[in-house]
Amino acid sequence: MTTLTNAGPRLEIAIEAKDFDSLAEPLLSRFQLTIEPSSVVALVGPSGVGKSTLLRMIGGIDTGFSGSVLVDGVPASEAPPAGFVFQDARLLPWLTALDNIRAVRPETSEAEATTMLMRVGLSGYAHAYPHELSGGMQRRVALARAFSVNPRLLLLDEPFVSLDRTLVQEMEQVLLSLIETSRPTVLLVTHLPEDAAMLADRALVLAGRPARIVADYRFAAPPGQRPRIEREHIANQIASAAEIPARAAT
Repeated sequence: MTTLTNAGPRLEIAIEAKDFDSLAEPLLSRFQLTIEPSSVVALVGPSGVGKSTLLRMIGGIDTGFSGSVLVDGVPASEAPPAGFVFQDARLLPWLTALDNIRAVRPETSEAEATTMLMRVGLSGYAHAYPHELSGGMQRRVALARAFSVNPRLLLLDEPFVSLDRTLVQEMEQVLLSLIETSRPTVLLVTHLPEDAAMLADRALVLAGRPARIVADYRFAAPPGQRPRIEREHIANQIASAAEIPARAAT
């Protein structure tokens, strides 16, 4: 496959061991994974299996492990910071939406931050404070901030948790639009197979201790272009492997 210059990075993960003092066994051991440039990969599995820890290692935040995590051949801790979206928006309440974006990357100009807000559907809200925004709008600001930090590598840690399904669908459409135009490499941690069926072109199901990949699904139809029946089939496959119930696709 030819890698374009504007493509997201290739990730090469080879973890010999990731331990916590509170755990009798390693969280991860002899864990290997390669993620191709500009792919959207969902990580699905039970709470505590190591999904969020893996994101932090890829983002270069967690370096307390043996092995290697490479971002385009560069150790993750030395690579450009990834764009993170967490389970809550984590906006600074004393800053406007525009300034929340610029706070994490001061070299971002006002014009660039305003454009990012426009891309997530928040034109006209640049000078709004977090308390003046709905929960869904705050998540959009967080997404704009992440893309401003690094439009090539996006790490999403349960970004839709606590949102109702209508807001989730809106956020998914915003995210799909950004992915289509920017072509980042994306890792999505989710406990909902439906989110993986909508957004990912590959889904990995993690289980066990140490965690292992128990299922690896690759999907032919591009995300966002799958009919409902195909999304339901994908979600049911993932749910079966993860031993969790799947809901009807929307």
